[in-house]
Amino acid sequence: MPFVLKFLKFCAVGFSGMVIDFGTTWLLKEKLRVNKYVANSCGFILAASSNYMLNRIWTFESHRAQIVTEYFSFVGFAVFGLALNNLIVYIFSDKLKWNFYLAKVFAIGIVTLWNFGMNFLFTFK
Repeated sequence: MPFVLKFLKFCAVGFSGMVIDFGTTWLLKEKLRVNKYVANSCGFILAASSNYMLNRIWTFESHRAQIVTEYFSFVGFAVFGLALNNLIVYIFSDKLKWNFYLAKVFAIGIVTLWNFGMNFLFTFK
């Protein structure tokens, strides 16, 4: 059961990150007229940083002194996730003509599985 509980906590933290991600993306794209991929990237990176701290403290209860190593591992997986996120948004929004935000929700679901798996197995092992 600890695995399932960790995943549920990870998803709860991810939901808070999604609020940060969507809020930042919407503000930059809609109000400040920033390119949608730049806005998407900024939202994703802010959410990833917030998610790292919450996951370190609450989800994985890490007490390792190597916080810098952990952070860069977490962010490294998040950067790969960002590339995957942007690829999925591009395919579904630009190529398949889905609504941008619907494509983003789909991308977040896929990237959540990637991020949890990599952080469970490597960052917070």
